[in-house]
Amino acid sequence: MRSTVRRYCTAGMIAAVLLTGPTACTGHSDERSADKAAACTDGTYAWSGVRRTQKLTAMSAPIMFEKRTASYSAKLEPVGARVFRPSVTGAPRGVGEAGVITALGTHLDVEEPLAGPSEKEVPEKDHYFEVATGDLKGAYYAWGYVRLVEADFTHTCGSGEGAKGRVQTWEGTGSGFLPCSERSDDIAGRIAAQRTCPAGSRAAEDA
Repeated sequence: MRSTVRRYCTAGMIAAVLLTGPTACTGHSDERSADKAAACTDGTYAWSGVRRTQKLTAMSAPIMFEKRTASYSAKLEPVGARVFRPSVTGAPRGVGEAGVITALGTHLDVEEPLAGPSEKEVPEKDHYFEVATGDLKGAYYAWGYVRLVEADFTHTCGSGEGAKGRVQTWEGTGSGFLPCSERSDDIAGRIAAQRTCPAGSRAAEDA
């Protein structure tokens, strides 16, 4: 948490201004100017090491339809107990963690804002995935995931040396449902298939 220190001229100092001119509070004014310069809010970012990954957060038990089924509701059980929280190291003064995450989102041109400092992704115990295609038969797998983003940055203000830091957050969550005869394009989906699809199925073999 950042704190803000406010400085005021006291009544005695105000009287001194009337007697000695406008320099009585000069020291405080200089300090405020220095604070403003140190807390650069309009610096520039250089991003590197940007990495987008998926993390498996939930999956269903093995799903098998012995005969054609019109619809299905799969309960997704949490995979582990990890709670995801955004983190920023080296956030510049006057910008803060939220400002750095917003800048990363702008750089990546994301459709939805990246998860901010106060957000968290907690494994859900009552998460369901519903599908209605009218033609379900055979083995299927279902899973949930979080789309993680991490990046290194250098924040430069004026001609000074850039401040370095790192961001870890996410750009969304989702779920998937596929037959075990079909390989998932997602890392999280492939892991789920390997754990729940029958041995020898395409999805399990290509995981």
